[in-house]
Amino acid sequence: MANFIIIGLCILAGILFRKSKSLPKDAHKGINAWIIYIALPAVSFKYLPHITWTKDLFFPVLAPICVWLFGWLFITLYSRIRNINKSTAGGLKLTSSLSNTSFVGFPLIVAYFSEKELAVAIICDQVTFMLLATIGVIVAIRSSQNQKLSPKLVLKKVLTFPPLIGCVLALTLPRFIDRSSLDPLFEKLSGTVGPLALFSIGLQLKFGGWFSELKHISFALLYKLILAPLVVLVMALVLGMNGMITKITIFEMAMPTLVTAGVVADQYNLNPKLSNLVVGIGILLCFITTALWWLVLTYSGLV
Repeated sequence: MANFIIIGLCILAGILFRKSKSLPKDAHKGINAWIIYIALPAVSFKYLPHITWTKDLFFPVLAPICVWLFGWLFITLYSRIRNINKSTAGGLKLTSSLSNTSFVGFPLIVAYFSEKELAVAIICDQVTFMLLATIGVIVAIRSSQNQKLSPKLVLKKVLTFPPLIGCVLALTLPRFIDRSSLDPLFEKLSGTVGPLALFSIGLQLKFGGWFSELKHISFALLYKLILAPLVVLVMALVLGMNGMITKITIFEMAMPTLVTAGVVADQYNLNPKLSNLVVGIGILLCFITTALWWLVLTYSGLV
């Protein structure tokens, strides 16, 4: 319950601070910089060194990749039919295809399943995070109206993306040095991701004029909350997979949009208003849709 309260409180606080004009208009950019340069690399150091990899964990690795690929295809077709501009299409791709597997996903898994299942959730989270740090950044660059795409620019942006650097270092450094004494530091720094990211979303979230974006929001959330986990469920049935790892993976793919995807959309000016509406509304709706998915996973007997 505390996690649910924090989610609502952080978004509400951001909205209230924006309305009261207590902070500068672009205060969210400073918060986003902390998230990307400090907090997200700390998340990698907190979780990655402690994961024991086995062949059974191939499914939670594959699922976020499939969700991204189908999401990219879904939004590409939609943007062509609706004749959407490049920046809006890029924002929709980022916010439709990446799941909030940690800050929203972790507490919901503990609530609906158990804390020991977080190991599977961490795999989903890190793969999703890697997708954002690589292909997500490429999509953002290509969709930005302010930057031209070139192999040199793409390589520079991807290789200098702080969360990706954090992932690489978290996977390699523990093999050579003992960093256990720094675990409390990574614990505290990583704990700032969720509250600050949600506060940043609240600072930017404006429901005025949302009706004009209703079709875009509806299509993005149709995929993110309904079709994405359905794709993974069908994939599990085709592969003949079942058990708790499969259930947790499908449940994680039913989470709303990765909050950091909204941060990246803002950085590259990919229709930030729409992107943050998808993030904020998705978080509110997911408390209904994830309950429905839990019922399917628990009582349908499919997996």
